[in-house]
Amino acid sequence: MAGLSPGLTAALLLTVSNIFMTIAWYGHLKFKAAPLVTVVLISWGIALIEYCFAVPANRIGHATLTAPQLKGMQEIISILVFAVFSTTVLGQPISARQALGFALIVVAAVLIIGD
Repeated sequence: MAGLSPGLTAALLLTVSNIFMTIAWYGHLKFKAAPLVTVVLISWGIALIEYCFAVPANRIGHATLTAPQLKGMQEIISILVFAVFSTTVLGQPISARQALGFALIVVAAVLIIGD
């Protein structure tokens, strides 16, 4: 990602990371008949891929952002990725009340990032 700022590179890598982590944490809900041990092992494998993006994202991003700022960014990305996944993959749209709750978390994360 040459030529991109450390903050933008971190955001892009965290987005990819969160896509994999959301699949690892919630993807198995589509396969409830699969044995739990199987979905745990598959989720671990997916999480390993996630770490391959999360660790560099935080290392690169820390060049210009603090650890709390990186965590705030990650929370916003995580909520956005989860909302899309829940709606499109699981077929469970976010209710208005849930959207408001997530929005409050985003406001908190923005306060953290802007510090």
